[in-house]
Amino acid sequence: MKTPLILIAMLPLAGCISFGAKPPPTLLTLTSASSVPVGQNQDSATAKSITIQVPVVPQSLATARVPVQATPTSIAYVTDAQWAEPPARLFSRLVSDTVAARTGLVVLSTAQSVGDPGGLLGGELRSFGLDATTREAVVTFDASLTRVGKTTVEKHRFEARVPVSAIDAPSAAAGINQAANTVATQVADWIGR
Repeated sequence: MKTPLILIAMLPLAGCISFGAKPPPTLLTLTSASSVPVGQNQDSATAKSITIQVPVVPQSLATARVPVQATPTSIAYVTDAQWAEPPARLFSRLVSDTVAARTGLVVLSTAQSVGDPGGLLGGELRSFGLDATTREAVVTFDASLTRVGKTTVEKHRFEARVPVSAIDAPSAAAGINQAANTVATQVADWIGR
């Protein structure tokens, strides 16, 4: 008899309970400046292939929020800015699209690469946010590449900085998208040489 009374008493409270923060009005994503044309065939039997792994990220990027380097030793996050999916996956997909479009390599997923001994691109996405002191969007990627038929690993750091007008969601989206495309182009050109 007490259980139904407790449940009835709790009903008015149900509308007051919130699990998690209110989502922002829009979610941010990246758009590739380079992509393979729709309908174009790619075949790893006739072209070299490469697997592009999702990069490792520091804890500040292991979230959907957009980091702002407020000082050399402190990080904040942009108000009402949130990625549609983890930044590492967004960046990996952008690099995959750009490499496929600019190099002619067949880009494989990790699962597809099991039967194909192509090249391998991995690395660490070190910066993917805003720098408040310089008012720039910053993307820094430490890439590691094993080329087709080689056992040695090449490493290279790529970085792009794009001025932003404000530290807010629209500026973050546009600036980081432009910086990420610049880095992806640099990576594709490095791989394709």
